[in-house]
Amino acid sequence: MADNTFRDPLVGIDTAGLPERFFDRFMFNMHPTDTTAPAVITGFGVYPARGGADGYVIATVGREQRNLRFTATAERVRTDGAGPLRFDVLEPHRQWRLRMAPNDISVEFDVTWCARTAPWIDGVTVANRAGDATAFEHLFQSGRYTGWLRIDGIEHRVDGWYGQRDRSRGVRNMAGGQGLHLWLQAQFPAFCVGLLLVESRSHERLLITGAVMHENGNLDAVREVRHDLTFDTGLDLSAAELEIETVSGEMLRLHADGSAGGGYMAGGGYGRSHRVPVHSEHVESDRYPLDGTVTPRSLVTALTDRVCVFSTPELTGTGVLEFAVTRSPDYRYRPTIADR
Repeated sequence: MADNTFRDPLVGIDTAGLPERFFDRFMFNMHPTDTTAPAVITGFGVYPARGGADGYVIATVGREQRNLRFTATAERVRTDGAGPLRFDVLEPHRQWRLRMAPNDISVEFDVTWCARTAPWIDGVTVANRAGDATAFEHLFQSGRYTGWLRIDGIEHRVDGWYGQRDRSRGVRNMAGGQGLHLWLQAQFPAFCVGLLLVESRSHERLLITGAVMHENGNLDAVREVRHDLTFDTGLDLSAAELEIETVSGEMLRLHADGSAGGGYMAGGGYGRSHRVPVHSEHVESDRYPLDGTVTPRSLVTALTDRVCVFSTPELTGTGVLEFAVTRSPDYRYRPTIADR
């Protein structure tokens, strides 16, 4: 859906009358246009009914993933962030500034994200086997960065780097019932392929939304997605073949090389319930070796945002493939490209 009805700034932490599980969150990723590292994911969310906020930074540096998580109670949440993260909505749907202060994982930045496509905005409703249905507004949009990223004291200019942003607001309860989750963000020089696909454990389509998002402003909605994904015994993805049909009749065949590793969202606190922090402000960090000892199967959540090299018969790009497969012993992944 191509409109700007989504309110881009986050709601205030003191907003009253919201459901107990209400959230308002953003996520940005940042990576080069021609290689998969270094790569950074940062996010922040407010939970007014629970009286708190949380955020994170995940950085893939060489053969290591560095994770920083922080929480704050309502009185320590500012209108522009909490903990070491500050953000400014310079122009809704066009420009955001993100700043990360010095911290324990030695990853700092001061960057401005600038939109290169129109946003794709849609409502997401997914029934769950347990608990209330998930229902929230969802926006994603492709952009480029200006500014700097500093890792271990070494500064990298990020001018021109790709970045997908994700904004969501509503009530989320994804517990139970999902078999496969894919969020594709394949970046090419003149367009981005952005889509969300969710299947049940019995391989039924629960959700498909997204578009081929062109720099000229055109949004060509996705009509069909077929996939053939390669997972190892740890539920990690090494490669993907995707066939994407759009409403205009375009067919895209994408190959994704996911061998770079990293992007495990457990490092950002995913898979843990959002709750009021025990301390007014708390910051913690850890690091994952990317040597095969940490896998989606071994972490608290299988959700992974993997920076990949994407290719079509004519083009090469980079981007992120977010994936998760249920760890239920009754589930077996089934490719759908062969189902044509």
